[in-house]
Amino acid sequence: MKAVILSIGQELTSGQTVDTNSAWLSQKLGERGIETIEHRTVADQRRQIADAIAESVKKVDLLIVTGGLGPTEDDLTRFALADVLGVELVVDAAAMEHMEAFFRGRGWRMSESNRVQAMAPKGANMLPNLLGTAPGLACRIGAADVYVMPGVPYEMKDMYARCVAPHLPAQRGAIIHHILHTFGAGESNVGAAIADLMKRDSNPLVGTTVAGGMVSIRIISKASTADEARELANATARQVKERLGAFVVGEGDDTMASVVGGLLRRAGATLSTAESCTGGMVGEMITAVPGSSEYYTGGVVAYANQVKMQLLGVSEQMLVEHGAVSEPVAMQMAVGARERFNTTWAVSITGVAGPGGGTEAKPVGLVYVGLAGKDCRLVERLMIPGLRDIVRLRASLNALNILRMRLIG
Repeated sequence: MKAVILSIGQELTSGQTVDTNSAWLSQKLGERGIETIEHRTVADQRRQIADAIAESVKKVDLLIVTGGLGPTEDDLTRFALADVLGVELVVDAAAMEHMEAFFRGRGWRMSESNRVQAMAPKGANMLPNLLGTAPGLACRIGAADVYVMPGVPYEMKDMYARCVAPHLPAQRGAIIHHILHTFGAGESNVGAAIADLMKRDSNPLVGTTVAGGMVSIRIISKASTADEARELANATARQVKERLGAFVVGEGDDTMASVVGGLLRRAGATLSTAESCTGGMVGEMITAVPGSSEYYTGGVVAYANQVKMQLLGVSEQMLVEHGAVSEPVAMQMAVGARERFNTTWAVSITGVAGPGGGTEAKPVGLVYVGLAGKDCRLVERLMIPGLRDIVRLRASLNALNILRMRLIG
């Protein structure tokens, strides 16, 4: 069984929003042995949506559409679906009752525009939405089953689990997606280390992706059962880990911050931060992880020299002799943060993020990362090429990675 996933929305085609629904759905379909052959994105244009639906159902057994089911003038998916079916829209009494109860239960006044959400192409079935006001739709066009769901990710995921997955036919075989995240080795180096695993005709199929300052390794395995496919993927993942060692940070939904947080939690250790050019980015990464209050006590964004002196105890003489972007200052920032927050570890960052402010001696991209612990005092000098956002991101990741390397020995 093969599928096309069609995403609707001007915000997607304009690049204002990233389509995460398609990736999630592809993985869920793969687990059931259904291969997604195409992701397609269409703006909020009735004719374009209808054309995309009509073309897609000729290629596959399953079409899943997300988005365009809202109450506004640019939500046109139900109209486009009716055009393809050659039928009119009719009100679904049960959907209308559910929607009225949804608003009534929250003490909200339902707008007249919301009533269109209770309309479906004649003959199509409504899929109840327990988390929002937009019901989904299900119908058959030719030889293809068509499911239309809201574009809001959490509404879509709930509806898929309740209303779509149980009705998908059992398939022979399964497709499993596994991902490993690495840091510290460039994509070419990672690729060279696993080149023999990346042959295009192999199973599992292995590839690399660079995003968010990290190199990720994608493993896609196929087998007759999900367990067999998962074991194939795990076996390949073990080979990758053996070859890349400590460059492998984590797997799946792991982030650098979540991995470091797990190491700190298991060690019963705490962390504080002192940041200059990154402006609190390390602290933001850490606190994005649920439960980070168990090990992260706080940080100082010491952008100005005066703040470095007053809040972190950096000496004026040190700043005069070496400058704010220097190894001694990075060390004093880390030590000062550890002492003031009374933590096991402290990391510091000071550098020239650009685009201006660089000199011949201290060019844009020069960053010093400090790490202070009970028996540890170290500073790493980094030269990070790229624009300001890249320098700040990679400096933050490096700071956490330096701590990670110490925590794993």
